[in-house]
Amino acid sequence: MLKICLAAALASAMGTAAAADITVSAAASLGNAFKELSQAYEAAHPGDKVLLNFAASDALVQQIARGAPVDVFASADQDAMDKAEARHLLAPGTRSNFAGNTLVLIVPAASTLPVKDLAGLRLPAVARIAMGNPAGVPAGRYAKQALDKAGLWAAVEAKLIFGSSVRQSLDYVARGEVDAGFVYATDALAMKDKVRVALPVPLATAVTYPIAAIRSAPNAAGANTFLAFALAPAGQAILARHGFGRP
Repeated sequence: MLKICLAAALASAMGTAAAADITVSAAASLGNAFKELSQAYEAAHPGDKVLLNFAASDALVQQIARGAPVDVFASADQDAMDKAEARHLLAPGTRSNFAGNTLVLIVPAASTLPVKDLAGLRLPAVARIAMGNPAGVPAGRYAKQALDKAGLWAAVEAKLIFGSSVRQSLDYVARGEVDAGFVYATDALAMKDKVRVALPVPLATAVTYPIAAIRSAPNAAGANTFLAFALAPAGQAILARHGFGRP
């Protein structure tokens, strides 16, 4: 009974889907790109409606696991998608990598901080650094890996301000509430008038975005059609306009 009530509550919070609706839960960093992608999909498939739900990837996995009526899940890293697959949430054979990204360190547009590499985060002038919480945000996991590899985690840990998503970290920097922050290159591009890239962050693992249909999808046919559109040249061109690379 509790599971049924929880599923009903999540369905109500995300809106009641009509027969031709396709509910897509996507990583926060995909916000601008997926809004345009969904509009293009609807134009190509009259009568269909794409309902978008954005949050940190791990939070989306939890929503789906609790019964949220989702057709498609797009994650900002493999780890979150692996968690969904381990919980048997994915429709078999539908998982694909569909986009790539780059992690960058950004500062407010008017900043004069002389941060030229990650070691510059040790400077006393860098008092607050925003990043997604590594426990649930892919960009935060990537940032922690980079800081660990550079031997800087212990030196900067006290300066870190954890955001619930990469877009929250972006907002902190854009508002000048922190001195620097870790986001994706596509996030920096979305607010290029308020932030600037101080440096690309070297990573041992490339940033790739996987997408998959959900096993319990209310609209399985729509889910597969949306996946195909995102992977097709038209969908890839939209992603490229928003700064995403090939996976």
